[in-house]
Amino acid sequence: MMVNRRQLIAGGLAAAASGVVKSAPLAADARSRRHGYGAAATLADLQSDARLQNAIARYCTQIVPVYELKWPTLRPDPHRFAFEKADALLDFAQQNGLTMRGHNLVWYADLPEWTRQIKTAAGAERALRDHIATVVSYYRGKLTSWDVVNEAVPEFPKQPTERRDSLWQSLLGDGYMRMAFRTAADADPDVQLTINDYDIESVGPRFAARRAALRSIVSDLLDTGTPLHAVGLQAHLHGELEIDTEALAKCVAEFRSWGLDVIVTELDVDDMKLPGSQPERDAIVAKKVNEVLTAITSEAPLRSILTWGISDRYSWINQMFPRADHLPNRPLPLDADFGPKSFMDVITKFTHEAT
Repeated sequence: MMVNRRQLIAGGLAAAASGVVKSAPLAADARSRRHGYGAAATLADLQSDARLQNAIARYCTQIVPVYELKWPTLRPDPHRFAFEKADALLDFAQQNGLTMRGHNLVWYADLPEWTRQIKTAAGAERALRDHIATVVSYYRGKLTSWDVVNEAVPEFPKQPTERRDSLWQSLLGDGYMRMAFRTAADADPDVQLTINDYDIESVGPRFAARRAALRSIVSDLLDTGTPLHAVGLQAHLHGELEIDTEALAKCVAEFRSWGLDVIVTELDVDDMKLPGSQPERDAIVAKKVNEVLTAITSEAPLRSILTWGISDRYSWINQMFPRADHLPNRPLPLDADFGPKSFMDVITKFTHEAT
């Protein structure tokens, strides 16, 4: 559905089921679902592969769109919003008794070409407020959670107060984050609002610096009364690196002591540098996932765990981190033929603990 923002506000248009994923509710046994477990999916993959639809309906209780709620898809130009693809994913979720998360409202990357014309603080604030207010209002009461600010931590922070450079940071400073959360809260007072980031789980100076920077951002938001409800840990794990279980558990415990929920939002394991043997590789991947989830749940269970995809057939790691031996990557709970691996056993263990 392509709508003008004025039409949306004036006419009170509701999110309509587009029927792009043309399937009746799938006959999944609810007892086979992992409570609190979900996976990212694209509309195109769901449209083209009934096995993917069946896997999500069988194992998941929630989904999150990969692209369909990001600016390039939603915002073809400054004056229009295109909701039809995200609506189709929401329709699939509702037909199959799943919930859906929103990803994401503000990101430094993947902005449409027209945003290059934003040159002033006033223009940046206007565009950001307009986008967040319109999108969150449109899905008010229909999504469980939003990644409001995505990846605000620099790749290699030199100090905890450093923030990732972006259009929004350069024109509005740290205030863009406070504004984003407050605008989202005004648009939907009941949805969970999350700050989402990656690479805080492993051993090493870079990961310690990123933990410190994320802590600084979260602390600053809370100190200014910003309506932040949760910290999302992407958990894109590096298979060859050791998990810093002690530091991760301490970090999570601190966030929880501040009254925040902690959720896992994009879990997978980059196995590019792991041994070629399939059984050995799968065992290492499952061990890394188990270590991370054990650390995060050391004081409280996780209510939400999402993997970035569910089957190896549909993983960004295949393109971004191909193996030198040309063997297929195995980063997700199901293999390329949708068979469960030991990774799914770990998911089952932790999601059952959360029931």
